[in-house]
Amino acid sequence: MAKYEFKLPDIGEGIAEAEIVAWHVKVGDTIAEDQQIADMMTDKATVEMESPVAGKVVQLAGEVGDQIPIGSVLAVIETEGADAPVEAAPSPEKGEERPLGDGAIEPTPEQAAEIPVTAIEDKPATPPTPAPEPRVEPEVAKKESGGAHVLASPAVRARARDLGIDLAEVKTTSDRIRHADLDAYLLYNGGSVSSRGTAAPRKDETIKIVGLRRKIAENMAEANRRIQHFTLVEEYDVSALEEARQMMNRDRGDNPKLTLLPFLITAMSQTLADWPMLNATFDDDAMVVTRHGPVHMGMATQTSNGLMVATIRDAQSKSIWQLASEIVRLSEAARSGKATREELSGATFTISSLGPMGGITSTPVVNPPQVAIVAVNKIEDKIAPVGGDIEVRKRMNLSLSCDHRVVDGWDAASFMQALKAYIENPLRLLSA
Repeated sequence: MAKYEFKLPDIGEGIAEAEIVAWHVKVGDTIAEDQQIADMMTDKATVEMESPVAGKVVQLAGEVGDQIPIGSVLAVIETEGADAPVEAAPSPEKGEERPLGDGAIEPTPEQAAEIPVTAIEDKPATPPTPAPEPRVEPEVAKKESGGAHVLASPAVRARARDLGIDLAEVKTTSDRIRHADLDAYLLYNGGSVSSRGTAAPRKDETIKIVGLRRKIAENMAEANRRIQHFTLVEEYDVSALEEARQMMNRDRGDNPKLTLLPFLITAMSQTLADWPMLNATFDDDAMVVTRHGPVHMGMATQTSNGLMVATIRDAQSKSIWQLASEIVRLSEAARSGKATREELSGATFTISSLGPMGGITSTPVVNPPQVAIVAVNKIEDKIAPVGGDIEVRKRMNLSLSCDHRVVDGWDAASFMQALKAYIENPLRLLSA
């Protein structure tokens, strides 16, 4: 047998360390070559680590939440020595160790002399390779209606059973139902559960904050500490815009279905050209504000691991349909953990939307070094005066938060009023 040291590779330019966010194996497991052993996160990007060799896991580098330097040993795997060719090497000097294949070390004569004779056993030269143990996949729960399948771990299934929740009723954005999905189900159903029975009292849970959730906590604390926020809310009539959206969707062909987001991004990109002090970044250490020409629109995306901000590059030069395609592509990449560092950085302005759950108003937190962010609230039917008559109109609030150190209230209010010319006049928006 030989021991292979799997060292954490360089997973990004300028990255010195990465955080362990999940182990997929444990000490004693027999694994196959290319089997996933861990998820490592750096700068909001998660990278899957796969074993380059088959064998038995004998050592792991730490616990979930630990930071591991690049180049350090992530896992030690016991492999078949006969399977790894050993190149001829000059005899070592006295007292020196000689490396063998797969990272093993041959003891020096002095070290060998210290090995008790009773520890040496006669073993076959080429012991049989143990068959890799099958990976334990999450249990599959059958939906009670339709016979479809829902992926969920045993722990999630047990908790759902204790709460009286039918997994068939729980929605998820990933390939399997997680604890966060159960939390969301309880939240959005007012704490109610299915009619299968009364839920058992929920037990206290202690959850270690790691990975993306820890990054979010650190960034929010830093933003609140350094940025002097103010929020301005304005109401918009989106009746005509909704009619235009529905008309375009009826004849969209192979294009993705349009939500309101591409229209709002277009309107904001056009308006920011006249109010560049909001399309800016602020280096408060150097006390330098950079007003950007292109609009790199940050798009807040909810994932199973937390909120991520994907960046639509040069949003001002993209059509409604191009923006819709980028929104779908980047959202899927963020939720699957496959978004690159470039796709998760470099935004100059951010838009955040919770769709129909957006509430009446909100106070979004600026994402430094940006100086402004807009939150989209839900659309409601309201009675409003129109040309001397009373009509039911579709109305929506937008909430703009700014860094008051570099953005004045007058500029923020002027930006919000200028948006009306695009949002409430779809023909002007689509011809801009």
